[in-house]
Amino acid sequence: MKNDHPDLSLRRQCSLLSLARSTLYYQPRGESAENLKFMAIIDRQFLETPWYGSRQMARHMQRQGHKCGRHRVRRLMKLMRLVPIYQEPKTSRKHPEHKIYPYLLKDLPITRPNQVWCTDISYIPMRRGFLYLVAIMDWHSRKVLSWRLSNSMDAGFCVEALKEALAGYGTPEIFNTDQGSQFTSTDFTDVLRDATVKISMDGRGRWIDNRMIERLWRSLKYECVYLNAFETGSEAR
Repeated sequence: MKNDHPDLSLRRQCSLLSLARSTLYYQPRGESAENLKFMAIIDRQFLETPWYGSRQMARHMQRQGHKCGRHRVRRLMKLMRLVPIYQEPKTSRKHPEHKIYPYLLKDLPITRPNQVWCTDISYIPMRRGFLYLVAIMDWHSRKVLSWRLSNSMDAGFCVEALKEALAGYGTPEIFNTDQGSQFTSTDFTDVLRDATVKISMDGRGRWIDNRMIERLWRSLKYECVYLNAFETGSEAR
């Protein structure tokens, strides 16, 4: 990124790099070095055991010799946006201002591109902090249609990625998300409604419902993120 680039504004440079504008001013998030180490351990373990809640994860940490109690693990998992699988998922409490849409994919055969898109957010560890990555994927082709990195969990970077995917690939019949506040926000759902896209939302903790994009995170982290210690968002790109 160059502040004095003769031809490209900072806004345009962010767009070309698929970075949310807030990431331009990225500062390492205010977690201790020990917490960042614990978050990296939790992230790796959660890929292997996505049913681990804070109690099981804390026990795992303690078995590995780390002094990390359940309350600390729970806070870090919440910060990382990790929700465990439940055999009998509990219904999440609806945000008073956010509508929760029904799940539309049960027993639905996926037979063609642009039938169903999905999205998710994942924690990406950096050398001295972390970022959040959102990706939008076509369920049939498994192609990543757009993505954005951000240092905050507001809906803005998700909306940017959604608009880019719609502009580049047309409109899907159904768009599937989890019930995270970024995706239930009116900023996000209004874009889909304006494009006459049907909105589908997983039950809370139903990792299996968005399994295509979860496989992407697993491959990305084992084949790239864990093998590199990225300093900045532009390096991670």
